Amino acid sequence: MRRAPLFAGLDQESAESLIAQMTTTHMERGDILFHEGDPGDRLYVLGEGKIKLGQSSPDGRENILAVLGPGEMFGELSLFDPGPRTATATAVAETQVLALSTEQLREYLSGRPQVALTLLAALARRLRRTNESLADLVFNDVPGRVAKALLDLASRFGRPVEEGVMVSHDLTQEELAKLVGASRETVNKALADFAGRGWLRLEARAVLLQDVERLKRRAR
Repeated sequence: MRRAPLFAGLDQESAESLIAQMTTTHMERGDILFHEGDPGDRLYVLGEGKIKLGQSSPDGRENILAVLGPGEMFGELSLFDPGPRTATATAVAETQVLALSTEQLREYLSGRPQVALTLLAALARRLRRTNESLADLVFNDVPGRVAKALLDLASRFGRPVEEGVMVSHDLTQEELAKLVGASRETVNKALADFAGRGWLRLEARAVLLQDVERLKRRAR
């Protein structure tokens, strides 16, 4: 929780006071926190678990914009642009989410300009990542996008083990394909190729990265 930009620079007492104002929601895998188009009236911080943010096309196809983990924040756009939600937030694991209403957040930020700047910086980083993802869709092939997505997941959810880096992402292969922006068959082919080269080993809703350097070179 203290890693979230919302708590940047706060002492323990101030952080605990803010957390006491937040409401807690417990979710199981598949539970939806809010739908695309719902009113955006609060900010969320992930205490435990993982949330995927996705958009749906008119014919029902889903595109996963991001997968967020503990300490990460979402919904802050409602503070600066109080419009409808631009994505659907769905739990992909057992998850605990803390929420602060936009009204409470504005009151809290009124005397803390430094925290407001930190929130803006977090928004800027997310916009930068969105721009990079759009560029990848145009300039990078599917195997390159798969390698980059795995490395991004590893940077947030990976843990060192004897054989490499174990990444418990909690995504199905279908969800991983939606995150990459490609068909499941094409993504599976890329994963099988990487596994055949000894770069990784597939696990149930996880992957063991055995040659991170090769994956980094493939992601470029």
